[in-house]
Amino acid sequence: MTLAADRELVGPGFAVEDIITGLHASGFGQVGDGRSFSFHVEKQRLVVEIYRPRLAGPVPVEEDIVAVATRGLTHIDLADERSVVAAVRDAVATAQPVSRQTR
Repeated sequence: MTLAADRELVGPGFAVEDIITGLHASGFGQVGDGRSFSFHVEKQRLVVEIYRPRLAGPVPVEEDIVAVATRGLTHIDLADERSVVAAVRDAVATAQPVSRQTR
């Protein structure tokens, strides 16, 4: 696990705050516009969830998710922090808004 003392800025407004590499890679960070994100490996794919700004609590709930991106693990070296961060950065950039169905 790597805990970034001074956030690791990878692009304009993109910071990874915590990352675990390996078969069960996961972590979280911030997007420059005030939103936060988390990522994890699930069923042979990378899943990135972007949350709305100004969350009410420390742990986001399903209603806080505003965009999602999934990506296959092909061409991602899960043991290399730089490879995982690059894949997450690309996924954040291409995340699609989550549609909410009203009841």
